[in-house]
Amino acid sequence: MKFEYFNDTGREIGIHPATREHGTQCDMSTIKHLEIRTFYLPEGTYPWVKMWDYGEDRGLSILVSPREVNE
Repeated sequence: MKFEYFNDTGREIGIHPATREHGTQCDMSTIKHLEIRTFYLPEGTYPWVKMWDYGEDRGLSILVSPREVNE
């Protein structure tokens, strides 16, 4: 499954390392403002997304984790 995330936050977003550890494939570099990032999840899954805001000086982080459709 392909999932696209559009960064309209006005800030850069780091990708949490567990994104790849959970089986999602993507470019793990920082997502810049107004950039679209594509995440590839295993077949039969949908994206579960969590974002952390560490404050203006520490940035944002996103986790994209696959969940089975039949959960």
